[in-house]
Amino acid sequence: MCRMSALAATALTLSLSLAAPAAAFGFRSKAEAQTPAAPAAPAADKTEAADQRAAPQARALAERMDPLARAAFWARESTLDPTDIEAGLALAHALRDMGKAEEAAATAERLAVIAPDNVEVLLEIARAHLARGQGFYAVKPAAQAEALAPRDWRPPFLLAVAYELAERDGEALAAHRRALALAPQNPSVLSNLAMFQAARGQTAEAEALLRQAVAQPEATATIRQNLALILGLQGRLAEAEALARQDLPPQTVSANLAYLRSATAPAAAGGAGRSWESVSQPHR
Repeated sequence: MCRMSALAATALTLSLSLAAPAAAFGFRSKAEAQTPAAPAAPAADKTEAADQRAAPQARALAERMDPLARAAFWARESTLDPTDIEAGLALAHALRDMGKAEEAAATAERLAVIAPDNVEVLLEIARAHLARGQGFYAVKPAAQAEALAPRDWRPPFLLAVAYELAERDGEALAAHRRALALAPQNPSVLSNLAMFQAARGQTAEAEALLRQAVAQPEATATIRQNLALILGLQGRLAEAEALARQDLPPQTVSANLAYLRSATAPAAAGGAGRSWESVSQPHR
């Protein structure tokens, strides 16, 4: 996958924390040091287990915790009631935020056994597979979610990235366009389509979409930095620097500018500048 396609996927970190690296460590062994696991409730005691679950206020507060504390909290809730979809989804999300994408995927897939047509479960499975860099395995759950919720922009949004990672560009573009049709002002949707286009040499179209994205109130720092990258790789370093300084510390801005200068500088031999295509060649 090319560098710019990778940035399109990273733009999903946006709200989905997709860029968290996968890790192979066992969650329970680490969490047990913080919070001992509660024994699984027998099926006959399901009502009793439900009574032991945290109150709604405690669950709301848990979402403000750091990922490790959230994972420990929701692991306990899931142990008390394995059919608790809310707890299972929150646990998968926390694991993803910890970089444990493999375990997040396994957690979400267990939920799919009891709720195979739950759109939120299917989307979480797709997010977890994308977080571990496995777009192929995200295609099926994202496509199922789209079939179940055809007016929801999130399934084609995730499906587009899944197809990109699976190197199915035609299907990726179609999914990007479906997501945009459903959410034409969504900055994340705009940014992902822009980065898809930029990776294929359509820099003017990409810049226009990114400018539209950063004008939205919900635009994130990631989206602004995507625009800075597009501008910088076109040699418009002053504009790129101005954008970069809105969100990044000086040392990071300096490092990014040094990269952009090297990426766009004339080659030592022959005097030809590096092309967009050479900058965005696939890196496997």
